[in-house]
Amino acid sequence: MLIEHESLTRAASAILQGAGAPTEHADAVAAHLVEANLKGHDSHGVGMVPSYVKGMLDKQVDPHGHITMQRDNGAIVSVDGGTGLGRIVGLEAMDLGIAKAKEFGIACVALGNAAHLGRIGAFAEYCADEGLVSMHYVNVVGHDPMVVAFGGRDRRFITNPYCCAVPRKNGRHIVLDMATTTVAAGKVRVAHMKGVPVPTQSLVDENGLETTDPGVIFGKTPTGAMQPFGAHKGYGLMVICEMLGGALGGLFTMQPEHPRLGATLNNMLSILIDPQAVGDLDAFDKEVTAMADYIYASTPAAGNDLVRLPGDPEKETQAKRAMAGIEIDPNSWHSVLNAAEQAGLNRETVAAMADILEA
Repeated sequence: MLIEHESLTRAASAILQGAGAPTEHADAVAAHLVEANLKGHDSHGVGMVPSYVKGMLDKQVDPHGHITMQRDNGAIVSVDGGTGLGRIVGLEAMDLGIAKAKEFGIACVALGNAAHLGRIGAFAEYCADEGLVSMHYVNVVGHDPMVVAFGGRDRRFITNPYCCAVPRKNGRHIVLDMATTTVAAGKVRVAHMKGVPVPTQSLVDENGLETTDPGVIFGKTPTGAMQPFGAHKGYGLMVICEMLGGALGGLFTMQPEHPRLGATLNNMLSILIDPQAVGDLDAFDKEVTAMADYIYASTPAAGNDLVRLPGDPEKETQAKRAMAGIEIDPNSWHSVLNAAEQAGLNRETVAAMADILEA
């Protein structure tokens, strides 16, 4: 089905409020999730609402939470998210980092113990809108691992994301935002809901053999695991995200001494750089533009319409979905409405809030 994005945002916010989130927080988180859908990252979209509701009802996520300062060393700060909603505490951490980067030319922000941050690219775009380069190393903790180490058969990680953004004066920022697995866990969940296979080299079964069946992760008796992308290279970046985002950023890695209560928590180490503190800002933008134009001038290979930069697919998808609506499979929508009931709302009332453009 296709649902108009603004009405979907209102429905998601109502559910989050029913689960205990203040209106301002619920509106911000709902907009964050729907923006992920708009940009084509359904793995981090409204399909996460059931997980958020469960976290709040189980008292593992604090819907009223804000960051608290742990250590302030000038350009380097450490804050605790207190299991607050990721969109809220994540932006608070970025606001702190932006102020520090503009004061010192560079900032490092360690954010620990945040509830699911959602699409990390949103935080990089937020920094880029302020004219700042940013890099984000994130690990995922709080529930059992889902990803094998390269060369291993036992689960040791979750889908640790890496993100980097290069700002441009025209607003067409270059944004690399990716899981360090072949596909994000949420994309495997979406595939399972739709009853379709995942891409090759994404999953392994209980014997460590490759499979495209998402049921080995999200079925009733999951027995498989996800794989790092690019063999040892993606695995290496996954390890770095665990060590920098987890061990340094939040003092909380996937090693088994830490609790796994079922919530999805994130730690994020962010490095923000003011290009103006490095050199000539106009010259930087001119060089970025020249290189971007050079890349765009590449002759497309067979099967491709044109060559794109990181972040371009999201911009294109957002323009299309803002007009045509957001596609949500029936199983995912059913799961969202179940979450509404768990939050104390009437599912028919919530369903009626969504403007369904095509059933």
